[in-house]
Amino acid sequence: MDVLCLDLEGVLIPEIWQAVADRTGIEALRKTTRDIPVYDDLMQLRLGVLAENDLPLSLIEEVIDTLDPLPGAVDFLDWARPRFQLAIISDTFYQFAMPLMAKIGFPTLLCHKLLVEDDRIVGYRIRQEDPKRQSVRAFKSLNFRVLAAGDSYNDISMLEEADAGFFYRAPENVLAEFPQYPRADSYEALQQLLVS
Repeated sequence: MDVLCLDLEGVLIPEIWQAVADRTGIEALRKTTRDIPVYDDLMQLRLGVLAENDLPLSLIEEVIDTLDPLPGAVDFLDWARPRFQLAIISDTFYQFAMPLMAKIGFPTLLCHKLLVEDDRIVGYRIRQEDPKRQSVRAFKSLNFRVLAAGDSYNDISMLEEADAGFFYRAPENVLAEFPQYPRADSYEALQQLLVS
């Protein structure tokens, strides 16, 4: 059975930081890896904004509790589970993602960890360097064929390393830079790509 590696935010669930921006009115928190390709640059921006505005983790958790999977995501995962070994490979954090994992049936999640002191996010620890590529490489080392789908700059290494990589609802700037990857704009279209 092949392994299917999926990004999380923008593919299965809404963008968490954009939801926090909606709640707080802080526009800088709208930026994602679609805007800033280097993940550490993006996270340093976010950490600075959180510190400047004294935003606690508990406020972000309140926002996350209001979020639901994207329309059709649960049905898509129900379709995928009998066909693939499913792994979510994300640059989010376990503290953010676990409430949403409950809403999508707790697939395997490989992501990062926040460093928290007194309800304030003070840093983060990534699992390893280039984690999306390394995750796919690890599955391939176990003699799995790996399919991957994502929507952003930080998914490119995962798509490159996979046996087959696809964009799911990626923005035009990303699609234009990486035209070699087939695109799907609906879960139905992604299903067709995965089984073709």
